Amino acid sequence: MDEHQIANAPQGPGYIVLEEARKVSEADRWATLPERGTPASLRVIAWIAVHVGRTAARLLLYPITAYFVITAHTARRTSYEYLTRVRGRSPRWWHVFRHFHCFGATILDRVYLLRGKFERFRVTVHGKESLDRHVESGRGGILLGSHLGSFEMLRALGVMQGSVPLKVLMDTLHNQNITRFFDALNPQIAGTVIAPDRPDTLIRVKESLDSGSFVGMLGDRVSSGDKTTHCQFLGAPATFPAGPVLLAATMRSPVILFFGLYRGGNDYEIYFEEFSDEIVLDRARRAEDIHLWMKRYAERLEHYARLAPYNWFNFYPFWD
Repeated sequence: MDEHQIANAPQGPGYIVLEEARKVSEADRWATLPERGTPASLRVIAWIAVHVGRTAARLLLYPITAYFVITAHTARRTSYEYLTRVRGRSPRWWHVFRHFHCFGATILDRVYLLRGKFERFRVTVHGKESLDRHVESGRGGILLGSHLGSFEMLRALGVMQGSVPLKVLMDTLHNQNITRFFDALNPQIAGTVIAPDRPDTLIRVKESLDSGSFVGMLGDRVSSGDKTTHCQFLGAPATFPAGPVLLAATMRSPVILFFGLYRGGNDYEIYFEEFSDEIVLDRARRAEDIHLWMKRYAERLEHYARLAPYNWFNFYPFWD
């Protein structure tokens, strides 16, 4: 497939990226939520983290978490709904507090990860042999993650330690304050981002895969204009983007699932899982094939959400 064919492909991710699709109300659920962090507050927290220490910075997370539990009404309601589904019973307010605090802890740890302070963390890796086989083959592939846990752990280890040649397909328009702040901490990692809404997006993805790099993306959040499919997740239907399946099918690329779970304190667990060596979509049953692949993804996402229930960081109304 040459560059002209990719750029003008009538189906697949090019359709999502390059053409106006119908508006997806599911995308508006999170994209319209206001950004809460200000540049000044982020700089203060980062200064404390670097100059005073992680212990002091983690203590500061408690009043910050309390503030957001009180004021972030939509996120709080979503946390209650999610925790009810994943735990199988109604949560108390302290469960929601713990949920918010876990999110804050992973954001704080990004400061250290982006500064290369890996010695602060104990990281256990599961299934790395699956990734190693693809790295050694030089073929490249798609690393499909989620908003469960810390995707930053993979980005930092892969880019800064050179263990995984990695690019990231990521929307940087939402939460621009926090994106610019973290990009400034490590321009090397910021330079690995491929924006999903540019005319040359597919060309850059293909070039990355052809060079043996992996392209990381998240499969559990819909952007405006995306094609979607509906899957059961934690006992109720939810909307998932079709983009990961369409991209893998167009690029004829292997897909490996990735989950970086925060286990409290200094501990993280990274899981790699073979998902598909190649995704092929039958033109006669294209929608059904997409649904089956994303259903498999949603099942694995649910599995890991139950393993680490406080790691789910989609704080917007998720279920249909």
